Amino acid sequence: MTTTTQLSALKFITCGSVDDGKSTLIGRLLVDSKSVLQDQLAGVSKSGAADLALLTDGLAAEREQGITIDVAYRYFATSRRKFIIGDAPGHEQYTRNMVTAASSADAAVVLVDATKLDWRNPALTLLPQTRRHSLLVQLLRVPSIVFAINKLDAVEDPALAYANIDKALQAFCAEAKITATATIPISALIGTNVVAATKGWCGYGGASLLELLEILPNQSEDTSAAFAMPVQWVEKFSSSSDTSQGRRVFWGRIAAGHASIGSSVTLFPSGKLAKISQVLSTTRAPLDSQLAGQSVGIILDQEADLSRGDWILAEGGALEQREISATVAWMDDEDLVAGRVYQALHGHRWVKAKIKSIDHVLDIRDLTETASTELKPNAIGRVTLQLAQAIPVLPYAQSRTLGAMILVDPASNKTSGAVLIQ
Repeated sequence: MTTTTQLSALKFITCGSVDDGKSTLIGRLLVDSKSVLQDQLAGVSKSGAADLALLTDGLAAEREQGITIDVAYRYFATSRRKFIIGDAPGHEQYTRNMVTAASSADAAVVLVDATKLDWRNPALTLLPQTRRHSLLVQLLRVPSIVFAINKLDAVEDPALAYANIDKALQAFCAEAKITATATIPISALIGTNVVAATKGWCGYGGASLLELLEILPNQSEDTSAAFAMPVQWVEKFSSSSDTSQGRRVFWGRIAAGHASIGSSVTLFPSGKLAKISQVLSTTRAPLDSQLAGQSVGIILDQEADLSRGDWILAEGGALEQREISATVAWMDDEDLVAGRVYQALHGHRWVKAKIKSIDHVLDIRDLTETASTELKPNAIGRVTLQLAQAIPVLPYAQSRTLGAMILVDPASNKTSGAVLIQ
C-alpha cells in the first residue's frame, strides 16, 4: 500500500469557470478529511448550515461579492498523503492569478458545472473559461489534469448529464492534445465522490477525487536535460575557508540536469569554459553530484566573474538567442501590440524585450490559430520577441526554467504576460 513515506506532498489547484463550485469543493475536502476545527466550521455557518466556500474565500471583498479573487492556499492531510491546495479564481479578469498558481502545481482539478451546460445535448459546448483554464494548465506542463463534473445532484438526469459532458470533454481534449487523468462525477455540496467513492453513481465506477489525488505523481524535475543553473547568490571567497579553497562559491537551484564534480561547463554571459571542482549542499557538506530541483553551491576550478542572473551551463547545452518565438498567455488589462517594450525576467536575469511581431492568436472556442495584430487581455497567442541581449534558452517542453519568462510593464511594474519559449 502507498504510504506518506513514499509520496511527497501534492500541490494541486482547482480551476474552471466562475461559480463552478471550486471553493465549495475545497471546503468539502477540508471538512470530510477532518482538517477543520469546530470553531472554524461554526465561523462560516449561516442559519445552522455551513457555507463551505467561506473556508477558502478569506478576503473581505471575496466574502462580500461571493467570488474568489486571489489564490487561497489551504493545507490538509490524510493517512496516505499531505496536500497543498490552491483555490484559483474563475473570473476571466483574474486569470493571471490562476496562471501563477498553476505554474508550480503537480495537478489541476478543472471543475465543470453541469447546471450551466445544455447537458441534454450530446453535442453540448463547454464554457470558454473551462477551455481557457484547461489549455493553460496544459501549456504550463501541469502533470495531471482531472476533470470534476460538479452539481450533478441538481440536474434531473445525472447519468445522462455526466455522459454528455464527459463526451464533450473527451472531444475537446482530443482536439487540444490534452491528456486527462480522469473525469469524475461529483457533488461538492453534499460530498458525493469527493472523499469516499459512491460506486455506480452516474455509471461511474472509479475512485473518488481524494482517492485519486492520493496516488497522483508529483511534478518531475528536468533531470534528463543538460545541466543548467542560474546563479542566485555569490559567496565571496575567504582565504581561510577549507571548503572554498579561496574561491567564490556560486549558489543557486539546479534548473536542469545534474551537477557533478569534473563536469565541463560554459559560463554565461562570458562564454568562458571551466570545470566543476566541488559541489556543496545547503549545509556546505561536499557532494559528488546533485540533481535538478536541489539548491547547491558550486566551486569552479578557476576564478570566474559571475554574478546574480548569470548561468552555469553544460558545455554545448542551452543555445543563446536574442530572437525568440514563444507562446504568450497575456494577462495585462491593455492589449499586447507589436513594438511595445517590456522588462523580461528569465531565471534571475532581467532583460529588455521588444514585441517584434504577433504571429497568431488562439481561438479557444475552436482552437484555430488566426492572424492578428494584437492580443486581447487573457488571450493566448504566438509572438516573436527581440531581446536586448542574448540569453540561454531551451524549449519550455524541455525545461521549465530555461524555457519560461515573464513580461513586466516597466511603467506600472505589473506582470503582463507568461512566456513559454518554443
